[in-house]
Amino acid sequence: MAGIHISDIEAAINHWRQRKPSPDGIVLADEIRALAEVYALLVYYREEYADEATMPRAAYAAWLDWYHSTPDTPCIAICSTSQGDPVCKGCGRTFEEVQRWPEMTPGEKRATWRRITLEDKAWRFNTYAERAVENPPQPGMA
Repeated sequence: MAGIHISDIEAAINHWRQRKPSPDGIVLADEIRALAEVYALLVYYREEYADEATMPRAAYAAWLDWYHSTPDTPCIAICSTSQGDPVCKGCGRTFEEVQRWPEMTPGEKRATWRRITLEDKAWRFNTYAERAVENPPQPGMA
């Protein structure tokens, strides 16, 4: 299984902070507490990734809730891998990533999202950025 980047843990914490704000600025929702423990350990041990397979069950469930609120796929319906390109010009995924997408774990998918976002070369981030915002792919699309 893949590692979950610390920035995704932080995004999940912020997701839960919006959904379940602290009533007094001190008490944390169970989901935030579970994720904060993982986040704190990553910081303490100077690690960037939490192991998807061994993450505490409550933290993983809270992270998955955030994960399901994000786009399912980077696809913008312009697939150049079908034309023989090793990397899709539209979404930035490799041919193998496009083919394996339905069977990839959430952590593997987020790792792919992180890579293509950092590379910032795919058309979804520039030439056709409006497609990614205005017409997000529907669940089930590769």
